[in-house]
Amino acid sequence: MENRIFKIDDFAKESDSAAVKTVIKDTDKSATVVWVVKPGQSVKCHKHPNADDVWVVLEGEGEFHTEVGKDIHVKAGDVIINKAGDCHGVTNNTDKNFKFLGVLTPIPAEYISLEN
Repeated sequence: MENRIFKIDDFAKESDSAAVKTVIKDTDKSATVVWVVKPGQSVKCHKHPNADDVWVVLEGEGEFHTEVGKDIHVKAGDVIINKAGDCHGVTNNTDKNFKFLGVLTPIPAEYISLEN
């Protein structure tokens, strides 16, 4: 039987150089990942024209980018629904890690950066 239960902490990785996305599981229809964004790091604003990207904030606080230059404060316990075509990204301006789970569906999903 294929494993269907995963421990997030087994996958969450961090780096001093950039935010780290680690794949927990890909299926033929979705991708589930965990991100660790250390203090001062960001996930740049981007969009997926043909896929939804749901984020569940697991730890910390950050500034969620609804558009380039427009932010909303988010924290652990928040669920962010990014419909296909919605701009999304986050910056960690705190002194603690920001960790979130992302589920992208359907895949493959096109990625379009909205920042340089």
